[in-house]
Amino acid sequence: MEESSNNRGEFQASLAKLSSLRSGGSFKSTLSGRTTPRSNSPSFRRLNTSRTPRKEGRGLGGSVLFRSNRVLLWLLLITLWAYLGFFVQSRWAHSDKKEEFSGFGTGPRNIGVDADPSLRRDLIASEDSLSVNNETIRNKGGIGRTINVALAKKENDDDGDVPSPKGKASSKKKKKSKRSSRGKARGKKKPTVEVKNNDIEEQEPEIPQTNSTYGLLVGPFGSTEDRILEWSPQKRSGTCNRKGDFARLVWSRRFILIFHELSMTGAPLSMLELATELLSCGATVSAIALSKKGGLMSELSRRRIKVLEDKADLSFKTAMKADLVIAGSAVCASWIEKYIERFPAGASQVAWWVMENRREYFDRSKGVLHRVKMLVFLSESQSKQWQKWCEEENIKLRSQPEIVPLSVNDELAFVAGISSTLNTPSFSTDKMIEKRHLLRESVRKEMGLTDNDMLVISLSSINPGKGQLLLLESASSVIEQGLLQDEKKMKKLSNIKENLSTMTRKRRIRKLLPLLKDGKVASNSLSRRKQLLANNKETMQQSLKVLIGSVGSKSNKGDYVKSLLSFLEQHPNTSKSVLWTPATTQVASLYSAADVYAINSQGLGETFGRVTIEAMAFGLPVLGTDAGGTKEIVEHNITGLLHPIGRSAGNDVLAQNLLYLLKNQLARKQMGIEGRKKVERMYLKQHMYKKFVDVIVRCMRSK
Repeated sequence: MEESSNNRGEFQASLAKLSSLRSGGSFKSTLSGRTTPRSNSPSFRRLNTSRTPRKEGRGLGGSVLFRSNRVLLWLLLITLWAYLGFFVQSRWAHSDKKEEFSGFGTGPRNIGVDADPSLRRDLIASEDSLSVNNETIRNKGGIGRTINVALAKKENDDDGDVPSPKGKASSKKKKKSKRSSRGKARGKKKPTVEVKNNDIEEQEPEIPQTNSTYGLLVGPFGSTEDRILEWSPQKRSGTCNRKGDFARLVWSRRFILIFHELSMTGAPLSMLELATELLSCGATVSAIALSKKGGLMSELSRRRIKVLEDKADLSFKTAMKADLVIAGSAVCASWIEKYIERFPAGASQVAWWVMENRREYFDRSKGVLHRVKMLVFLSESQSKQWQKWCEEENIKLRSQPEIVPLSVNDELAFVAGISSTLNTPSFSTDKMIEKRHLLRESVRKEMGLTDNDMLVISLSSINPGKGQLLLLESASSVIEQGLLQDEKKMKKLSNIKENLSTMTRKRRIRKLLPLLKDGKVASNSLSRRKQLLANNKETMQQSLKVLIGSVGSKSNKGDYVKSLLSFLEQHPNTSKSVLWTPATTQVASLYSAADVYAINSQGLGETFGRVTIEAMAFGLPVLGTDAGGTKEIVEHNITGLLHPIGRSAGNDVLAQNLLYLLKNQLARKQMGIEGRKKVERMYLKQHMYKKFVDVIVRCMRSK
């Protein structure tokens, strides 16, 4: 009975709890082991007091706050995610090696994946490791070549070898042999492959290092330039003017640049500068090299310009995703034709920057001229010539061609003392002019030149179209003429001395006796004679020196180089006044050391002449042919002197112009000043990219 009464009491208590829950109670008091307070209990009355609310109320208020600001939080998360995606994409696009992307480039960067394989490949020696530093290899009739490479012996048991099938025992033996060999080699410094002087193009055996018959090979002067200018090569990539129209237009867009080769000549160098500027302005740039001959691969890697290894399917697919494809030579016709065959719609993405002005290049490219979006030329004369050829072949272009002249890059303008984006308070224009004068003195001293030597330079690929042989012929006539005049003077003086009789000498002595009595007259006459002799001596010492550049360039013609050497062999007096220098990208030292620049392009003349405006930026008068783009740049008797093309008509005039500048130093200086002013008005970087804006806008307006 007692147990049943207890069960009934518990049942009634549970019913009371359920009824309290239905009336709005909570499980909390039940779960905590406490009974529900009565309506007249003090705890029940506290619920209506002004004390701090319970924890449930505080939690409920937080959830309400979260729900009210949920949209704001989502927007914040989306913004952060978009920023992270843009950051990752830009790092991926501009990184040199995709494998290193996981580290965000924190480790040391190697040469790009598309660099010359010979720079990344271990050099194997059959015997012990051999170190070669700054050794000169001389062959008969070959150029002295400076090699800064450490040859490393490669171990026979490479990690990539296939393991032997003998099992674990053989592998353990191999590991032990590896450890023992490593232990023996421990303490010895491992030689590493080092490639220096990347600014020098790989040389061909053309000119001997030192030869009395051919002249002297000098330079390059990259180390001298770096030491005097106190300017590291890492700063030589230029900076973008973010406020300009060009920067706003190309920002975050994708560009493909087609190089026909990687030699250190006008077209590849111009495309290199364009790629650098696009990259510094926030664009994504990929380069396609149809031929990798030349020395610009290391420079592309240094400037972090990605070069696609494939020039077929991969390049076509990459070009289709780009906003604009810029081809930098008429030689790119084969790639453009295949690209349009693969993707016909891709023709509307191609802007063709033609930098040649010969009929053979037109015939090579005439099949696709009418299919590309736009043609771009360097000069007015080149544009007229190509349009005339198109009319003869009944080729109708899709749009009117644009003219975009080349410009002096920021690096050369900076060294020349012209205001550029590289100037800082510590590297002002006045400071750079002072450094340029120091550079001139140092380089001329290394060349063995004196202040009385007039150095004429010509920095172009050595081929018949550039006319170096005709330049040497004209210079030879000036040198031989000067030597002949000196010989005549010496013979005349000796004959006069021999023909003077003793009686004549006595009469002259008698005439001089009154003058000798007066000390002042005698001293004045002697001082005047000394001054005249000194002036005549200086005039006799003034001589013409000619420096021919781009020795060893891949664009040189071997037979033409041999013709130059043969000419010098037949004219030994001229060979003593001729200097040679290798192809290099560091040309500021050569412009600084020079007095005159000669561009003797034949045929239709130079298409434009990038070297012409670079020389004018350094204050050099220009001797050029009266044809092509040179005629548009050089103003006769103002910024230089022009002469006709050809041997019969041009050589004599060129020789007269050389002789005139040799005798008139003030004329050289005045022409150089006027040429520098013209460059500042028309041929700086901002002038070129201002015209490029029109090209890009027209190409992207309607595809």
